[in-house]
Amino acid sequence: MDYKESLNLPKTDFPMKANLSQREPEMLARWDDMHIYARIREASAGRNPYILHDGPPYANGSIHLGTALNKIIKDILVKAKNMAGQDSIYVPGWDCHGLPIEHQVDKELGEKKAGMSQADKRRFCRVYADKYVGIQREQFKRLGVFGEWENPYLTMTYDYEAATVEEFGRLYLGGSVYKGKKPVYWCATCKTALAEAEVEYHDHTTPSIYVKFAFVSDIASRRPKLAGEKVSIVIWTTTPWTIPANLAIALHADFLYAAVKVKGDVFIIAKDLLDYCLDAFGFRQERYEILDEFPGAALEGLTCRHPLF
Repeated sequence: MDYKESLNLPKTDFPMKANLSQREPEMLARWDDMHIYARIREASAGRNPYILHDGPPYANGSIHLGTALNKIIKDILVKAKNMAGQDSIYVPGWDCHGLPIEHQVDKELGEKKAGMSQADKRRFCRVYADKYVGIQREQFKRLGVFGEWENPYLTMTYDYEAATVEEFGRLYLGGSVYKGKKPVYWCATCKTALAEAEVEYHDHTTPSIYVKFAFVSDIASRRPKLAGEKVSIVIWTTTPWTIPANLAIALHADFLYAAVKVKGDVFIIAKDLLDYCLDAFGFRQERYEILDEFPGAALEGLTCRHPLF
């Protein structure tokens, strides 16, 4: 007996396999033919608007997991707002300037870039960015993300650049722009400035050091118990190379500090770190005396001598 024939199984027109690699493009093409995003906007006309103006990805390659997740979350939000009764508008955009695009263009040009003018390099960057705007747009649409795909904003369009210059002009005329000096990170290979987000630090083990700064001010005027003593305040740093540029010493106003006399010198150290510091200085076996205790605020405004100058 064929038991299969005796089973009362449900019958359905649905295929046994989803075949998503074939079905999804068909579904997306159908939505595109229906102009479904435009129809959603038409049906939502007159409602309270909700506009998500995209924080743009770089147009420097195909999308990756991070950019995909970013767009999917935004798409969920926009569609949820629409279903909640708002006219939800998603305006996608692309950042067409910056180091990521320059870096990719440099790799493509190779040795040819040495003989190119700055204008030619910028034209190549524009073509490169435009290429990946088109590629990423189709990839985002492939994810089912609805939006103003035919009317995005691009930071390289001339009207966008003109608006940027216009706004900068307003800042200048309003007195918000000034000329000054500021150290910036610099890429020797790309010959361009780097943002802090573009700088990666290699893990490195480096020694920390303790440095004493002798008081120039008369500390006895504040702390009479220290009259006649050679008093220094001790700092700790993991960046010894910055010592020449040190201009100030910071103490916590409310923390308790101790003036400790060891081998004829008086060191001002945080009271809670006294034992730790004596070990670090190699003074654990030495006799010491706490001459005074006070909050950090008691030393505010006093001057010390730089140990190197």
